[in-house]
Amino acid sequence: MADERGGGVLQPLDGAGRPAGPAEEVPDLAAAVGAREAADRPRWVWATGATLYPALLRAGVRLERCHDVELTEALLLGHAGRWGEPRSLAAAWARLTGAPVPPDPAPRQPEPPGHGQGALFDAPPGPRGPGIAALTRVYADQLARVARTAHPGRFRLLVAAESAGALIAAEMGAAGLPWRADVHDEILAELLGEASPVGGPPRRLAELAGRIAEAFGVRQLHADSPAELLKAFARAGVELPNTRAWSLRGVEHPAVPLVLEYKELYRIWTAHGWAWRDAWISGGRFHPEYVPGGVVSGRWATRGGGALQIPKVIRRAVVADPGWTFVVADAGQLEPRVLAAVSGDERLAAAGGAGDLYAALARDAFAGDRGRAKLALLGAMYGQTGGAALPALAVLRKSYPTAFGYVEAAARTGEAGGLVRSWLGRTCPPGSAGFGEGEEVEPDAGADPQSPRARAARSRGRFTRNFVIQATAAEWASTLLATLRTALTGTPAELVFFQHDEVVVHCPAGQAEEVAAAVAASGERATGLLFGDTPVRFPLDLSVVDCYADAA
Repeated sequence: MADERGGGVLQPLDGAGRPAGPAEEVPDLAAAVGAREAADRPRWVWATGATLYPALLRAGVRLERCHDVELTEALLLGHAGRWGEPRSLAAAWARLTGAPVPPDPAPRQPEPPGHGQGALFDAPPGPRGPGIAALTRVYADQLARVARTAHPGRFRLLVAAESAGALIAAEMGAAGLPWRADVHDEILAELLGEASPVGGPPRRLAELAGRIAEAFGVRQLHADSPAELLKAFARAGVELPNTRAWSLRGVEHPAVPLVLEYKELYRIWTAHGWAWRDAWISGGRFHPEYVPGGVVSGRWATRGGGALQIPKVIRRAVVADPGWTFVVADAGQLEPRVLAAVSGDERLAAAGGAGDLYAALARDAFAGDRGRAKLALLGAMYGQTGGAALPALAVLRKSYPTAFGYVEAAARTGEAGGLVRSWLGRTCPPGSAGFGEGEEVEPDAGADPQSPRARAARSRGRFTRNFVIQATAAEWASTLLATLRTALTGTPAELVFFQHDEVVVHCPAGQAEEVAAAVAASGERATGLLFGDTPVRFPLDLSVVDCYADAA
């Protein structure tokens, strides 16, 4: 536990989370933690690494392992069907003692790059939280609750991967993604033209807006306004439900290609334009604030900066330092392989042993038609059960009944208002939380299939159908990341970017081959940890590039 003066309290624990000695007050927490880490490499237990670990990193202290109470509490609450309850140490302590449960504090606003000049341990706002005794008690309670889950071994791996993710997120935020601001400026000038001297749209957007208005036969039109665009199309005799790209592409009108180009460039200007560069690039690095498990499926999110939505054209600005390079690893066909591994379908698992899963399926059951095989498998996982997918799904159901039944069972559970879990035990939120738009009610078999209730149930079923696969895929990727971090310890290589199923390592050019081998080995290790001895392979597409945009 830290205090605002940089001191804190350390408490040794045994394997069950009980005190194994007296608590020790230390005047310099960073120095004490660093010394203990070097000597023993223990598993550190703290309320939340999101606030404490960045301070330790600024003091030059890196940790090998931790147990993050806040992240673990969220997992356990979800597993118990109490998704969304406050998950902070104070809330967990209050539940144990029967006291009123306080709400979680609001998320911190992202700090600008170069914010490491503040105090080592800033005092948290509001009243002082629970002390070391509460932390110890909550940790012991969490260990006991994990042991009572249906698959405690799997759940322990989930907790370990989630807690390791908190360490990695802080380390990647501190290291930053190499970024050439001069190259970024060149890209913006190429795409958008000159910036407006008065802060309005750049030249290229202004020109496109004028051409769009001309195509509609009006003097002026705000092309960034969906309402104005819909009205303009309606006046031209074209009724559209929205101005999304997929709706516009089905329309024959001279304004359509201009609007599509405008939308793409407008998104770059607002999300990664000059203002973004000024706010987020410092010292040749982009320092986003990652949020492990920030999405309900367990995927990561970020607070500000749009790190997980960097357009490929903007990635041209991500250039390795002189003498260094990037090793980029992308797990192809990850979710279909997860289905093959978790469903227990031996025939699909055998196909999952191939380098191209869709091609193997095509040879096995779809008369060599890879497109139909892909359509069927994706349709089964994402709920695309009608139209052109219907005949392909019939083949999938017949040839791989166990795999098809796995996602169908998850869909039916969701439609009935039930909860589903990932392979390691992450539990989906209830329909009442707004995910999948489902209602926590048993659907009426005699109800109108087009009624709002029936549509909501189907939407919920599509959500739970994919949750069991997407959440497990996120677990595999997080485990890969954690094992790779361990493999890179003691080397100059640094993890600098992680997005769903893609990892980027920045390393000296002479070390690239060694890093690529470590990435591949970490993928195999993650597969073994999650699925044991499975015939399913999880191959990684590896690229060694000096510019991120050049990765395959």
